[in-house]
Amino acid sequence: MKKVRLLYNLAFPFVLLVLLPSFLLRMIRRGKYRHKFGQRFAIYSPRVLNKLKRDNNIWVHAVSVGEVLIALKLIGEMKRSDPSLRVVLSTTTSTGFRLASRRRTEWLEPIYNPIDFILVAKRAMRIVRPKMMILVEAEVWPNLTAEAKAQGAKLALVNARLSPRSESRYRKVKFLTAPLFNQLDVLCVQEEADAERWKSLGVTENRIRLTGSVKFDDAAQSRTPGRDFSAILSELGVPAGAPILLAASTHAGEEAILGEIYLRLRTEFASLFYVCVPRHAERGRQVKEELEKIGLRVTLRSGETHAPSRPEALIINTTGELRDVYPVASVVFIGKSLTAKGGQNPAEALAAGKPVIFGKNMQNFATLCDQLVRFRAAIRVADESELEEAIKDCLKEPEKASTMAQRGAECLAQHRGATRRTVEILEALRS
Repeated sequence: MKKVRLLYNLAFPFVLLVLLPSFLLRMIRRGKYRHKFGQRFAIYSPRVLNKLKRDNNIWVHAVSVGEVLIALKLIGEMKRSDPSLRVVLSTTTSTGFRLASRRRTEWLEPIYNPIDFILVAKRAMRIVRPKMMILVEAEVWPNLTAEAKAQGAKLALVNARLSPRSESRYRKVKFLTAPLFNQLDVLCVQEEADAERWKSLGVTENRIRLTGSVKFDDAAQSRTPGRDFSAILSELGVPAGAPILLAASTHAGEEAILGEIYLRLRTEFASLFYVCVPRHAERGRQVKEELEKIGLRVTLRSGETHAPSRPEALIINTTGELRDVYPVASVVFIGKSLTAKGGQNPAEALAAGKPVIFGKNMQNFATLCDQLVRFRAAIRVADESELEEAIKDCLKEPEKASTMAQRGAECLAQHRGATRRTVEILEALRS
């Protein structure tokens, strides 16, 4: 590890100089670039410094919003087990910091993660002196982890993800990455395929634990029934038992694509009804206008003044109702996956036992989606044509679609209890 750090620290200043202009420009564009800027160099206000210097701190690092949500879930579970717990929660992005700041308490202090320059890392570790450092999903910084280890802290990577693409890149420099990752005392992975990828990078098997994904744990748990949405559809004149095409958490462009597909499918499925839930409820009226332009009779869930007597589509322009809509759906398309990148969470649709279709851009949920496709538990499509065929197949062969949905629910079920399993491993590591 000493040779790896030497090479890293020789290269770091040059890489920092190259990347610094774009980093500063991005911070300026996002605004508030001066906000706690000193924290990136381990310079803290007296109030923060006082909290960071307390004994028995656990340092949890989460890159951005998604990772912070996972971190907060784990921290909450750990606090319930150990009321004396004190946590420093670091994050890289301003959005992640804002989210973490809302949860600031006497025992939890959010900070910006310091840059991984050796002098800065040493200063940060001298101040915090963590008993344990928990890294969420991805970032393993060589200097921060090495300095934490030098002070006797335990190191854990939780909800670890490693795509085949990242694995391929790391394997090319395995002589550098293997010593880095083997600093970790424990590495909690989401599924068996992840474990094999980490092993291929030289991580010793005794460090790896299979826990499932903390991100999908909540969705995998049994839920109390929500509102009966079939009654709302009945009020709109939708016949009982009519097939429902649900577009969930859609982004710009996807609503109209589904609308065009709906119109073509109506020739074969006369009672088909289209329900669209835009990711941002405030886009409801805009989506309504777009669908009306292509010839659909559309009504809004809220604020409608002149609703058509026999609507063909319902736009949910309220928040918090998507979970109630899933049970009435015949097939679900997951948004932000066709015309935008990243994807939305498919877990609740899977938990509801519905056949799920998504586009090629599910990067934010790649591990789960790859597993679903591999086990024929969901359908991934490349374009509008493939999407239409997939929806048509699900409507024509409901038994086949139901079998796929059941496999999807089984894939999700393996993540049930992931939070508790992860916390138990961390508690054992602390003791």
